[in-house]
Amino acid sequence: MNNKQAYFNYLIEDKYQAGIVLLGTEVKSIREGKVSFQDSYCLFHDGELWLRGLYIAEYKMGTVNNHIAVHDRKLLLTKRELKKLQAAMKEKGYTIVPLSIFFNDKNLVKIEIGLGKGKKTHDKRETIKARDTQREIKRYLK
Repeated sequence: MNNKQAYFNYLIEDKYQAGIVLLGTEVKSIREGKVSFQDSYCLFHDGELWLRGLYIAEYKMGTVNNHIAVHDRKLLLTKRELKKLQAAMKEKGYTIVPLSIFFNDKNLVKIEIGLGKGKKTHDKRETIKARDTQREIKRYLK
């Protein structure tokens, strides 16, 4: 599952793959594809990176042990990566946004995060224009 809005609203400069701390029912909901990145972002708290606002729907077959749909989730990165991201966050205009969530070859849930700067309105128009021209080129080639 990809976060298309992140690429539209931010100019992504760096990408990282991070582990994520989840409950069992959350993993089952992710397998069903019931994830929404809307209004989700990353922040630092006590030297740890947390993902806030990621919506993972409740597992329909879950019992009383079902998870809460939206809560803060801890991201797992190396100390070196955390220090690099924290230094970049102190610079003006940088933010960390989730880009995609996937299962790796060991069937572990991973999340790809990106370090990006917010785009201005005219940058967004250029993105739309480039996307439309690519669509027209593909249409002519078919």
